[in-house]
Amino acid sequence: MSFDRHLSRRSFLSFSALTAASALTGCASSANTVTSGDTSIIYRSPMRLFQSPAASSVPSGPELAVMYGPVEDGGFLIPAVPYEQIDPRYYRQRVVDPTGQPPGTIVVDTPSRFLYLVQGDGMAMRYGVGIGREGFAWQGSGVIQWRQKWPRWKPPNEMVARQPELVKYSIDNGGMEPGLKNPLGARALYIFSNGEDTLYRLHGNPDWRSIGKAVSSGCVRLLNQDIIDLYDRVPTKAPIVVWQ
Repeated sequence: MSFDRHLSRRSFLSFSALTAASALTGCASSANTVTSGDTSIIYRSPMRLFQSPAASSVPSGPELAVMYGPVEDGGFLIPAVPYEQIDPRYYRQRVVDPTGQPPGTIVVDTPSRFLYLVQGDGMAMRYGVGIGREGFAWQGSGVIQWRQKWPRWKPPNEMVARQPELVKYSIDNGGMEPGLKNPLGARALYIFSNGEDTLYRLHGNPDWRSIGKAVSSGCVRLLNQDIIDLYDRVPTKAPIVVWQ
């Protein structure tokens, strides 16, 4: 284990895990809803502890054209991503694992806008993500309780109350049909903590411009091509840690 990784893990674990109500949302960029749920909150030092080492396998142009090209999936044609307009650090790539977490763990490094899937060889798959605006970001630990392809989006009642135009997509009305314009995109991974739904998701994203930014209402959004890749690698009950 490297010194940097050891320092990150030791510093992170030195803080107490507390139980508190988290700020939760409907996973859409236009929302301002906050819903409560029990989570195991983990506080980090104000110091930047989680530093990402240089990528070990940076994809080349031809690889990127395949990775982020058009994809036909579930009866939908996902358009190609103009990856040239995205910061290269947010491309999907294998890197030396900086998290110190056990293999199979998902780690979201919110400040860096990275999601890691820890692998068993000292490496990790790293994905660029968009994250929630300040005040809507959840932090803590949990498990991927449920996974779904082309999910329906059901904005919480609090969101519908503030945005009446969403009533046609409400829980009572069955939500928004799956599709390219659905805020949850091609896949959704549902995070539970202490046996309760946090209402916090890892999900696909129809807007590539949000990657690397804090624009959503709390959930972690990936490119549709990346969430499909992550979905195929992550089983139900996989552990997840979200660091702020």
